[in-house]
Amino acid sequence: MRRKWGVAIIVFILLLYAGTIVGGLHIRNFSLLQIGSGTQIGTAWQAPRISMVSAAQANSVRYGALLFDETPLYAAKYTGSKISCTSCHAEGGIQPYASPMIGLPALFPMYNKRAGHVISLQDRIQECFVRSENGKPLSYSGIEMKALVDYITWLSEPQAGRKPFVGRGLIRLPDLTPDPKHGMEIYSAQCAGCHGQNGEGTGPLFPAVWGPGSFNDGAGMNDITKMAAFVQKNMPQNRPGILSPQDAYDVSAFIHAQPRPTFNEAYKHF
Repeated sequence: MRRKWGVAIIVFILLLYAGTIVGGLHIRNFSLLQIGSGTQIGTAWQAPRISMVSAAQANSVRYGALLFDETPLYAAKYTGSKISCTSCHAEGGIQPYASPMIGLPALFPMYNKRAGHVISLQDRIQECFVRSENGKPLSYSGIEMKALVDYITWLSEPQAGRKPFVGRGLIRLPDLTPDPKHGMEIYSAQCAGCHGQNGEGTGPLFPAVWGPGSFNDGAGMNDITKMAAFVQKNMPQNRPGILSPQDAYDVSAFIHAQPRPTFNEAYKHF
């Protein structure tokens, strides 16, 4: 009997510990909650209501949310990495200063320096699939592309009385000289618990940051300055902001120096 009680207590402590960790983390598939409630928790900004669109459009938006939040699961044939759209565009694309989707459709078409020509929103989505997802392009006329465009567009729908969204893009950090050796120490202390000692990631909530399951070397995150801006504002997930700009540069330089897949040059026109 004492042994059974001892095991039960240990299990309870482990569950309590796990719950504390998860409770402190941002909900990765937050956009699904938005669709149900129409509200974003923790900010004055409110997402539009799904009732604003037709039933058919609503179904497409919901599918787009699933694709956005769990890309390797719902778009498996187009992805090579273990990364979802929301890994870089946090909380379903609504987190400020994490490359959010709010207001994005109105910016297209736009000139893309990397591609060397004007691109559409659909082209930009393709960029993500062949670079960050280390995969292959979606069909332009397929249901996946339509659903993602519908979801991103829905997030930006105007709504009377809604407060303006603040936090487009990434924050701007000062130009600093990174120290990858110090970055390794930061990674071990602050990042490895979620992203793995070898950068392999730990399930859908915590993506791989290097290795075969990560983004390839053609992705935007394979840029120390961009990654540092994302990291400093958004990481660690349960304690965002504890890293200084220098820390963010250092850990980004360490991650940048690790092996990852090579970009497929056949897709360089995206």
